[in-house]
Parts: sequence; structure tokens; C-alpha cells
Amino acid sequence: MLAFAAAGSKIFGGRWVLLRGIPKRRCLQQLCTYEVTPRRSREGGFWSLSKWGSSRDNAEAMANSDVAILVLAAGKGTRLKSSLAKVLHRAGGRPIVEHVVRSCQPLGAKKIIAVTGHQAEQIDAILEPLDVETVLQQPQNGTGHAMLVAKRAIGNAKYIVVLPGDAPLVRTETLRAVINKHKKGNAAATILTAVLADPSGYGRILRKSGDSVAAIIEESQLTPDQSELNEINSSIYCFTAAKLWPALAQVKPNNKHREIYLTDAISILNAKGETVLAEIAPDSREALGCNTRADLAGVDHTFREWKREELMSNGVTIQLPETVLIDPDVTAGEDTVIEPGVQLLGKTKIGEQCVIKTGSVLHNAVLEDEVVVEPHCVISDSRLDSHVTVGPFARVRPESHLKNGARVGNFVEVKKSVIAEGSKVPHLSYIGDAKIGTKSNIGAGTITCNYDGFAKHPTTIGNRVFIGSDSVLIAPVRIGDGAYVAAGSAITENVPSDALGIARGRQVTKPGWASKKRRELAAEQKPKKKTKKRR
Repeated sequence: MLAFAAAGSKIFGGRWVLLRGIPKRRCLQQLCTYEVTPRRSREGGFWSLSKWGSSRDNAEAMANSDVAILVLAAGKGTRLKSSLAKVLHRAGGRPIVEHVVRSCQPLGAKKIIAVTGHQAEQIDAILEPLDVETVLQQPQNGTGHAMLVAKRAIGNAKYIVVLPGDAPLVRTETLRAVINKHKKGNAAATILTAVLADPSGYGRILRKSGDSVAAIIEESQLTPDQSELNEINSSIYCFTAAKLWPALAQVKPNNKHREIYLTDAISILNAKGETVLAEIAPDSREALGCNTRADLAGVDHTFREWKREELMSNGVTIQLPETVLIDPDVTAGEDTVIEPGVQLLGKTKIGEQCVIKTGSVLHNAVLEDEVVVEPHCVISDSRLDSHVTVGPFARVRPESHLKNGARVGNFVEVKKSVIAEGSKVPHLSYIGDAKIGTKSNIGAGTITCNYDGFAKHPTTIGNRVFIGSDSVLIAPVRIGDGAYVAAGSAITENVPSDALGIARGRQVTKPGWASKKRRELAAEQKPKKKTKKRR
């Protein structure tokens, strides 16, 4: 037996409703939460089913309700040589600290806390919408000091996961593996490590046996026998709070910077015979920080690569993928083709069977199915319905809406305007603050004069209107349904439906004028004869 659900409804555990093509047994066995959304197909309408959450996912989230996550985001990042705090720098389309927090969110922790310092207000503005509590560390006296500053905010959490705010490549599943190993191993501390071909600049992991860690050795303190170690400390940890706090209380700032380091607490735990474990990151890039501009570029490259792979695995064709820039929130449907040199930015959403051609930049654009964006177009904060064609060399500015089958051609700029079904603005025009009805044609060189120096004014063009080339529509003005505007007109008054509007000077023809003018010019160019002076 099959039952149906309304679009947008949620189905909990398969208890009361099923979908077309989803067997009852499977739905009941999975005990999942599903969301129903309407989609189109070539065969007609159907409902699609997306998994919203499963009992396993919920169980894992519940299992981490005793975990607090601490993101260390107070540092300045002097090696970046920037006035901007390190974690505010962008890679992969987001500030790097936002990537870190987003990797933590699916863990279902009790709370996420960020320790801030330099440019704390700017960091707070990014983290507040992500439901992150912030604690100010002032002055910045080391990673161990940051833990102590955050102790009250951490509260009675049993476990603490600590991450640097400049390690944006770490993934949720890797953090989950660290937590699981820590809990199953009944450890005092668990370190996320990575194996690098070139571990220069990182502290090394010295193991006892198996997953047990003997020490974290700074690069400057490596002995000749230890110089071949290539497992590095990522500075991502999971601690058992009851064992961390006493160890941290024993740490002294016995270093040239007079700071309290979290790694010293791990040394104390080891000295007490506590269990310290290591979990190797499946992708060594997850452990990389962003200390230099080259590091930032490398991290950005990795994010872009992951995003392109995600879209291609979902049925999108990307030509010369290494030349295409795609932000993390961008989506694209099956059989869409993205040509070289394209940038898809912000929350751009692209439907199925679209073509985005070379050099185009889309920012927060929404494209329905079978849209063609010709080369070198810029589209921002606008909507393009199905079967729309734009470009080449067109600009669609914010709050514009191109409806089904509309066309905007080469060297056309559209700003805050609606172009209805089947209408065309083929070339060399400016359409601003305008509404164009269905099946209208806007001739080459048409301009809607929307600004009088004080305010913007609207232009309304009805259905089946023909605007002749090189016309100027001086707003506010209305062109009625079926009306014509003669080429070269400067329209200042409304044109009624089915009327012809002509606003141009009457032509005057003067026969023979050109030949007469040429004779006059020729005469002026002849040299004058010199006359002899009498003595």
C-alpha cells in the first residue's frame, strides 16, 4: 500500500505516511525523518523525498550532549602581515573561523564557545548567527590561558574539544572520530594528528605503542633520532574535563613568551600516567593552519576543489575545473554545464540543464531550469526563470527578475526591473526601475531614464509593445499594451494602448546642399594669389 504527503510536510519514522515508490517496510525500518518537496521531471510532476534526520544521526548527536567545543580565535596572526585578525581572513568563500564552527555544528555538542581577542567585535558578528557563545581573552597569554578564561563558560561539560580558529579544513566526521576514540579509550586527552611528507614547522608526535602518545615534541627540541618523525600535532584535542583542569593548574609560564601552553598540560597528564591517544586525520590537509598568505591560498584551493568535486558527483559538468570558482553554499542541478573561468558566488542556486559560459560571474543569483548565460555576464541578487537567455556581456543588477523565456542580449544592463515572459531586450540598452510586460521587444540603444538627480522613477511597458531603436523613455512614464514607440523618440508622456508615440524633430531635406558645401570648402582651401607691391 502506498500513501502520499503534501509538499513540504515532514514524515517522522514512516509512522503515518509513505511516498510514491518508497516501500513501507524500508521506511519503517529506517525510522528516519523525511521532508517532502515538489520537483519536476520530464515525465511530469512527482514528489521527492529527502532525509532530514535518522535515528542513528540523532543518537550520535545525543551522545555528544556532554561535550563542549572551544574554538581558539583570539590571535592576531602577525605572519600574515595584515591589519585583519587571522580568523577573519577568507578562504573557500567564508571567514576561516566560520568554516571551523560549521564543521563543529553537526556534532550536537552541548555548546560551542569561541575565545576571542583581536577584533573581537568583528568575530562576534560572524559567530553570533551561528549560535556561538564568545569569551574575551585580554591579554592573550597562550592557549592554556585561553582555556582558563573559558572555564566558566564551559561549565560542567564532561568532555572538551579544542580547535584553533585557523584550521578550517577539519571535517565533521574527523572530529566525531576523535571524540569516539577518546570516549571508548577512556582517555584523558586525545590528539588529532596528521602524517605529512614535509612536517617542517610543526610539533611531532612521539608514540609509545599503538594509539598511545608518549610526548609532543617541538621541532626545535627534536633529537637526531627523532628528526625522521613525520606525524604532527594539529592542535585539535579532546579532553576529559575532570583530568584537564588539575593538570592545567600545574602549568607554569616557563618560556620566553611567559605564556601558558595547552601542550604543557598534555605533558603533565602523560607524566601522571594518564592515557593520551592519537587519531590520525584521514586527509592530512585537515590539520593545516593558515599562518601565511600561501597557507590561505592553499586552503582556499582545497575548499574549491572539494566543492567542485561535490557538484560533479551530483551530475554537473565542469569544464577545466581548476579554473572555476564556486562558493560553499552554491547548488546546481543535474546536466548543468559550467564552462571555464566561471565564478559562482554567495548563495547562487542553479537549476537543471543550465549552461553558464566562460567568464560569467553569478552572485546570489537564482536560476531555474534550462537557463543559458552567455560568456562574460555578471548577475547579482536576481532571479532568472526557466528558458531565459542572458548575454553575452550583459549585467543583471540586484532585484531584477527575468521571467520564463525572456531574453537579455549583449551589452544590456538591467537594474531592479521585471522582464516578463517572452520579452526581449536584445542589445545595447539600459533598463532600470522598469516593468516590461509579456512578448514586448525593446530595440537597440533604448534607455529608461529613471533618475532625475533627486529620486528614481519607474517605467512601465505593457504587453506586446514595440520600442524602436535608440529611444529614450523618461520616467515616470507608461507605455500601454500593444503600443509602438518610433525609433529615436524621447518619450516624456504616457503612450496609450495600441497608439504610436513619436517624439523627435521633423526631418528637413535640402536638395543640393551637400554639393554646394563641398564647393565652398574647396574654394576656401585654394591658395590666394600674391599681388606685387608698387615701389
